[in-house]
Amino acid sequence: MSYQPDTPAPTRAAALVASVLAADAAFHLYWTTGATWPAADDRALSQAVLGTEVPFTPPILLPLVALLLTGSAFVLARSRHPGRRLFRLGTLAVAAGLSLRAAAGVYWMFAKETGTTFHWLNLTLYTPLCAVLAVAALRVARGKDTARAR
Repeated sequence: MSYQPDTPAPTRAAALVASVLAADAAFHLYWTTGATWPAADDRALSQAVLGTEVPFTPPILLPLVALLLTGSAFVLARSRHPGRRLFRLGTLAVAAGLSLRAAAGVYWMFAKETGTTFHWLNLTLYTPLCAVLAVAALRVARGKDTARAR
């Protein structure tokens, strides 16, 4: 006889969204230490990640880390407990945030200076990833990607 947990494992879409948000949180937490990898310095890091100069300091980064981890937790919780309305609303908020970032990324493709590190990262990584994650989060929120009964 095999063990079967009371709650289902996270779905693929939920696991994808949650793990990317958690990895992003880890990067931002790492940057609170003053480290700037993969950039050479604070200015280069800010330009690559945001396309503008913003200080990468704990008062700015820690709330973002908390937001990313909270979003990750909501998506996982929605996947494991699909009947809970709060988890659905939290996951919809994650999908909305990712959609807004993807839409801003499309705008920045045309509005920001081309040839910069940010332009190419936004074009090839940030915007496509946010669009895919937004769709995945929406699927989780709508219950279209719930775990199947065993």
